[in-house]
Amino acid sequence: MVLEMKVPSPGESITEVEIAEWLVADGDYVEKDQAIAEVDSDKATLELPAEESGIITLKAEVGDAVAVGEVVCLIDTSAKKPEGAKKAEKKEEEPKKEEPKAEVKKEEPKKETYASGTPSPAAKKILDEKGIEPSSVSGSGRDGRITKEDAIQAVPSMGTPTGGSRGETRSKLSMLRRKVAERLVAAKNETAMLTTFNEVDMSAIFELRSKYKDEFKDKHGVSLGFMSFFTKAVIRALQMYPAVNSMIDGKEMITYDFCDISIAVSGPKGLMVPVIRNAENLTFRGIEAEVKRLALRAREGDITVDEMTGGTFTITNGGVFGSMLSTPIINPPQSGILGMHNIVERAIVRDGAIAIAPVMYVALSYDHRIIDGKESVGFLVAVKEALESPEELLMDNNVKKALEL
Repeated sequence: MVLEMKVPSPGESITEVEIAEWLVADGDYVEKDQAIAEVDSDKATLELPAEESGIITLKAEVGDAVAVGEVVCLIDTSAKKPEGAKKAEKKEEEPKKEEPKAEVKKEEPKKETYASGTPSPAAKKILDEKGIEPSSVSGSGRDGRITKEDAIQAVPSMGTPTGGSRGETRSKLSMLRRKVAERLVAAKNETAMLTTFNEVDMSAIFELRSKYKDEFKDKHGVSLGFMSFFTKAVIRALQMYPAVNSMIDGKEMITYDFCDISIAVSGPKGLMVPVIRNAENLTFRGIEAEVKRLALRAREGDITVDEMTGGTFTITNGGVFGSMLSTPIINPPQSGILGMHNIVERAIVRDGAIAIAPVMYVALSYDHRIIDGKESVGFLVAVKEALESPEELLMDNNVKKALEL
């Protein structure tokens, strides 16, 4: 019996996928549920498992766009498993007999004289003008003397290739990368995007993490990172400024009474944005556990479309790559995104005196069509206040209870 394997639907609104890579060759014997291909949709990269065991015949090439429901391969389920199919032994190649090498006559090295490496007057003038040491130039004149031509060629000419590599490679963008590009351009063209900035003194969070991180990890099995503090601060600010937790749908504005926070994660196939559902109901432990789970699934390529669909607000952390400041692009159809950056010790004024503190610059990009300047600035100030006074504003002055210790 020959089984026709069709492309399953990866999720709603997805009508086609692209064959990113075949994990088996035409004519291979495959086992049921064995991953036979990786397919790109416009939202994620998914593995395609074999529906039955048998000999496979491929019907699509790498890079082909295949509609959902279209046949991509055939599996002959009546074919018997060939002996030794599990371990394909490579035949040892017989060592090639070395052919006798033709004798190469060795040229006698040129004898150096007092003139070797000495520039001519004209050459010396050129080298002196350009600040080039004669010892770094190979002379082609008699007895190794540096000629005027040698000096001219030793001077790099702007725009002229100097013998270095000038190759290039061309590769097709994956469907996921193309979709990300389309969404980024659409966000710039279809929204009235502005960005407001602020700075946060992270001293209070540093002290809390230093004091409780070991106890927190021992009890909960996850680290007490910065993301839980930022997520909590964002949720508080979204509840204070609900317009930031809104989006435009035609001529209407939809405002949500829940906070589904999208977390930008860099994966092997590009930027992934999994969603923490109803983050307002999670504790510090719950947020850290969910961030870890989603980040691992994204980096291992196991994230599903459903886990990346939706979201009412996005947090992106460019600081892990060393970014000092940036203007993040809105993740449509959302109306706001918070950019975190690296933490650097900087001089600040505290109680009228200069102090050194760990400072992070933060940026809020927002859609000015529905979020006014007052709301955007107020939102970012609320985030700043919560991060600088986490014990009071995020933990109700009870750290042990908030961290479930």
